[in-house]
Parts: sequence; C-alpha cells; structure tokens
Amino acid sequence: MKCLIAGLAGLIFGVGLVLSGMAQPAVVLGFLDVAGAWDPRLLFVMMAAVPVTMIGYRWVWRRSAPWLADGFRLPESRRIDVRLVAGAALFGIGWGLAGYCPGPALVSLASGLLPVWALVVAMLVGWRFADRI
Repeated sequence: MKCLIAGLAGLIFGVGLVLSGMAQPAVVLGFLDVAGAWDPRLLFVMMAAVPVTMIGYRWVWRRSAPWLADGFRLPESRRIDVRLVAGAALFGIGWGLAGYCPGPALVSLASGLLPVWALVVAMLVGWRFADRI
C-alpha cells in the first residue's frame, strides 16, 4: 500500500510539474533571469504551493501518526550549520546552471534527451558521494 500511494503521489507531482511548465528548464532559468527576460511562472507556482502546504501540514499534524506508519520521522537537528548552508548553496547553483531540480529532472527523463539523462546520473552519483561523506 505504501508503494502504491507513493507512486500515485509521484505521478500527481509529475503531472503537476509538466502542467505548470516546471519540467522545462527555460521556465526556471527565465525566473532566475531577473535582469533580463524575467518569467514569473515559477513565482505563481510557489504562490499556489505555499498555502496548500500550510493547510496540508496543519491537517497532517492533527493526527497522532501517519496513515501507513507508526509515527512521524522528523529531523532531530534544527541547527543551521556550514554543511546545511553549503548543501543549499550547491543545490541552488546546480538548479541555476541546469534549470532542473531533482523532481523535474526525473520527470524530464521521459523526454529521452541525453543531457537530462547525464544530469540525473550525475545527481545520483552526487547523492551516493554525499552519503559516503
């Protein structure tokens, strides 16, 4: 049941990425180009996502446990340290250079484009490397 729900959630997320245009790197890079041909579509996606997330979290936290698990698993540390800031900076730099973050990159694998596949392979290698250090 967990895999079925996770797959359904991933499918809904992927369809949302495609419909919103967030699977197109040009849209993301256009949003980051504030001094040039700025594209506000990502801003509108964020403006829709924030209230949905706020409502969703309030609804979920009213429960004593998730539907398919014994309890919630939350990060234990709330510290903002060098590793967190460096990781966020690397993520942002990669996103700005490639125009993809992990979700849209995985969705874009369906395009069959070699650069997208190379990006996802590099992303997986990076995750594996990060786990080791």
